[in-house]
Amino acid sequence: MIQTLAIILGFQLVGEIASRALALPLPGPVLGLMLLVLALVLRPPLAAHIRAVTQGLLAHLSLFFVPAGVGIVAHLDLLRAHGIGLAAALAGSTVLAIAAGALAFTWVAHWTRQEEPEALRDQGRE
Repeated sequence: MIQTLAIILGFQLVGEIASRALALPLPGPVLGLMLLVLALVLRPPLAAHIRAVTQGLLAHLSLFFVPAGVGIVAHLDLLRAHGIGLAAALAGSTVLAIAAGALAFTWVAHWTRQEEPEALRDQGRE
């Protein structure tokens, strides 16, 4: 288990070092995860080696949200003062993101001259 955690954290460290050294706009842990996925694709025995521990981590993923919950409780007075504004901003940005995604999809479908995916056209005929 320790060896597997060291492998995972090692990839995160390599990603962090590469991200900072090369001044990449990509966060180090994301780069490390990409490198880990690449290593798992290139070396399937590595995937088999770390599978049990990673499945255990994923089974208890909710524990990683504990620090966020502590942060919310620690800043409860700030949330009381600005909670409605934060909720409105969150809801508004969510609606705008969905609308932007829908518009982008519509534009790309029109641009590629595919008004409706073939699977949807076939469903309408049945």
